[in-house]
Parts: sequence; C-alpha cells; structure tokens
Amino acid sequence: MTTDISQAAIAVVRRNTEEVQGKGDYNLFEQLFAQDFVDHTPQPGGTPDRQGALRLYKTLRNAFPDFHAVIHWQVADGDLVTTYKTYHGTHEGAFLGVAPTGRKISFETVDAMRVRNGQIVEHWGVANLYKLMEQLGALPAAKA
Repeated sequence: MTTDISQAAIAVVRRNTEEVQGKGDYNLFEQLFAQDFVDHTPQPGGTPDRQGALRLYKTLRNAFPDFHAVIHWQVADGDLVTTYKTYHGTHEGAFLGVAPTGRKISFETVDAMRVRNGQIVEHWGVANLYKLMEQLGALPAAKA
C-alpha cells in the first residue's frame, strides 16, 4: 500500500533526478534539499552535507553535460524512497583526473533518500563507479 507520504516523497526524489541532476536546475536544488541535509555515503573527497551534494552534481554535469538518468523503479517505505537508475552521459570534461574522452558512458546507481516536509534530508547510495571508470579508459576492461 502506497501512502500519501510515500507518493509525495517519490515525487520529490523524481524531480531531483530529472530536473536537478538531468537538467542542471540548481535553483530547484535549493528548494528540494534541506539546510541540514546529511549524505551518509559521500563520494571520495566530498563532504556529507548539502554543499557536498551540490558540488557533486555540478562536477558530474561539467564532466558530462548531457548527464541524465533513466529511472527503472522507485519504491517508498513511508518517507524513505529507494530508486534504481542508470545514468548516461558523454564525457566532455575532466572527471576524477581523467581528461575528456568524448565517450558515451552509463552506470547504475541505487539511492535511498529520506524526504520530510517536501525536502530531501538524508541520502544513502551505491554507484557502479568501477564500470564508469572502465568506460573512460581509466581501468583495464573486464575480461569475459
């Protein structure tokens, strides 16, 4: 059974994925992320706060100007939304020390975000960055 709270939380997370991450709408980021937001799984070199999340989003968008996600599914348990998605983009800017390659990339991510009062307050996530770095030529290709 999906509750009204769950439906509202899913809508907030979907807007973040589609409009902030996918279109670079950083004004919307300011609305969707709570001032006391906590990222429980920040990326290496990142900070576990709101500014760290914004910096990551901008870094990804600068490296992959067409960065966007295909959401495969979302489920909610109350105010906690889990999303499985695949990110796509074209490597046109430096990323994690790798100069632009022009390559098309895609990698999977599973995120959990807690939403309260229409804002994202917490995040946990796992991204397949190994696959991404392999596609950029920074790692040897996996053997079949």
